[in-house]
Amino acid sequence: MIQLGVLLTKYHRLLSIAAILDVFETVNSFSVEEGGAPSFKIHVLNAGEDHKGSYSGYPLQELNDKLRFDVILIPAFAINDMHKAIRDNEAFIEWLCDMRHQGAAIASVCTGAFLLAATGLLDDKTATTHVDATGRFAVAFPSVRLQADAVVTRDQDIYTSGGSTNSFLLLLLLVENYCGREMAIRTAKYFAIDMDREQQTYFATFNPAPSDQDELVSQLQERIRRDYAQVNTIEELINDLPSSRRNLARRFKHATGITFIEYLQRTRIEAAKRVLEQASGGVLESMIASGYNDEKTFRQLFKKTVGMTPSSYREKYSKKSSILFPLLLPGK
Repeated sequence: MIQLGVLLTKYHRLLSIAAILDVFETVNSFSVEEGGAPSFKIHVLNAGEDHKGSYSGYPLQELNDKLRFDVILIPAFAINDMHKAIRDNEAFIEWLCDMRHQGAAIASVCTGAFLLAATGLLDDKTATTHVDATGRFAVAFPSVRLQADAVVTRDQDIYTSGGSTNSFLLLLLLVENYCGREMAIRTAKYFAIDMDREQQTYFATFNPAPSDQDELVSQLQERIRRDYAQVNTIEELINDLPSSRRNLARRFKHATGITFIEYLQRTRIEAAKRVLEQASGGVLESMIASGYNDEKTFRQLFKKTVGMTPSSYREKYSKKSSILFPLLLPGK
């Protein structure tokens, strides 16, 4: 299990902590759903006497040299006075250095980069922070190679992110590093994370549950799931079911919200997407695997359903690309 430390700094931004916990709790739930154990053991850490008891259900832990972490996250600050933020969080500085020397990766969210830079661990390394704070950061830490335009940086297992939703890209990068590409893609879709998105359709995953109200509909759903790549028409799937086509069509739409033709198409397109997400998954391979034999029809249906062409989808999610982060910087 990956040991994840989340610092509960003074003046932390609540949304920043919430995003961190939400993402990694979601990854844990996905891991359990897939039949495994939670991927991350989440620790919430504080320094001093300000926070006692628990935070969001996690018992607060004091800083301890005996603790060992794989990755530590520094949240954004909710104040603009970074000198005060650093001064009042000095207790974290030496501890972060100790944890880094013990092998922990360290990541800062947004203006949390100021505390990270105060440790000296960012000296001669690339970093970014909130776009509105880059000027102050450059003045305060001239030894850091600031990349003001970057949304995320990684340099020798020290990570930083820009502000706002850029922090989600950092969290996804960590998920990919520790849990793999498929988990990162699933998490990205769940949170609808994409900085250059124009629409949301390509985040969707079509994975409907069998109908628990209509056994006949459930049977047809299972047949589509099993035989989508082999059948050419809906009639091949329903010809021996004890119902007329008209009646079954009505019942199917009532139970699923879409027609069985749409259901078959979306099942096929979902299969095509899975092929495109693989390193060797080309457009032709995805078309064949999903049961289509006409490339023009396939491309039209894919774009209509997903919101982008198969080639664009492959470029965005293929293993040949860096998931959501074509930003791999020096030191990776």
